[in-house]
Amino acid sequence: MLVLASASPRRLALLEQAGLKPDAMLPSDLDETPLKGERPRDLSRRLARAKAEAAREGARSRPDLEGCYIVAADTVVAVGRRILPKAEIVDEAAACLRLLSGRAHRVYTSVAVVAPNGSIRDRIVETRVRFKRLSSEDLESYLASGEWRGKAGAYAIQGIAGSFVVKLVGSYTGVVGLPLYETVNLLGGEGFPIRFGWMNIG
Repeated sequence: MLVLASASPRRLALLEQAGLKPDAMLPSDLDETPLKGERPRDLSRRLARAKAEAAREGARSRPDLEGCYIVAADTVVAVGRRILPKAEIVDEAAACLRLLSGRAHRVYTSVAVVAPNGSIRDRIVETRVRFKRLSSEDLESYLASGEWRGKAGAYAIQGIAGSFVVKLVGSYTGVVGLPLYETVNLLGGEGFPIRFGWMNIG
């Protein structure tokens, strides 16, 4: 049994891309506010583990999920040590995009896997992304699209904002929200049959 500790359609689609179809989704409602002085990579790791632990507790009350594997992840976008919010209002999104315009930033995605014995292992993936200089037309039109809403750093690389990316060094799937190489390796290392679903694709 495989559980995704998220309600994100992007993370679900990435898991399915790797031939892994979760049996359940157990998202948690965590306070994602950074701690005072917390570094971006530390925030990402803390939240991924907290989501995994919350899903582990939730799965314990579900007999149908006994002995399951759990995958949780968290993505943080940062410029230096400055953590960018998951934009919910236009002014917040505009501020993020102006900051990202014409410069490089880092995306930290942590993935945490809970094994059937309850142990948690995790990995942090750091990706460097450079945006082109955004014109006022780029900014206004992207803000009007609404695609930024609820996204870390106010953009989704798999959408329109993919056309803003001049250079990416690291994991594309990590920027989308779930680094597949690390996720599959963690699951496989804990004994999950990662290739089982491959035969039913196509």
